[in-house]
Amino acid sequence: MTEHVLNLTVPAGVPFIDWTREFDAPINAVYRAHSDPALVKQWLGPAVYDMQIDAWDLRTGGHFRFAQSDAEGNRYSFNGVFHVARENELIIQTFEFEGYPDVVSIETLRFEDVGDGRTLLTGHSTYPSQEARDGMAQSDMEGGMSEGYERLDAVLDAVLDSERAMH
Repeated sequence: MTEHVLNLTVPAGVPFIDWTREFDAPINAVYRAHSDPALVKQWLGPAVYDMQIDAWDLRTGGHFRFAQSDAEGNRYSFNGVFHVARENELIIQTFEFEGYPDVVSIETLRFEDVGDGRTLLTGHSTYPSQEARDGMAQSDMEGGMSEGYERLDAVLDAVLDSERAMH
């Protein structure tokens, strides 16, 4: 397995955040890890938090809601709507941290086959204001995403090992 890093860009003067991350797994495995709630629970968010998924219906018109709890019992809840879900290609969703209600971002995730069984994930988030974008960028978003994607690497390895064992 190759060590991949998150490339996160916070451009000056616009309410956007962009990122790319490569995975040593085919598109169908990376997409499945985004669509199967049992897999999502294993990689999304900080490892030190307990995660509860209340809803995860990745389809066009579907929705999600999950909460993460820390050791002190603080609970952080998130929700959104999947506006577009094209298997192994594209997800467009809203994303809201319920601790800051009414600040909803729109996120686009693109899945691209880059050969040799590898996938490039490209993301773009649009925030309702520059202030909201800056707050997200300053919340250690990059550290949290990097940790989550490292955990996703391990989930993908396990999924691919399981599939190889079945054949």
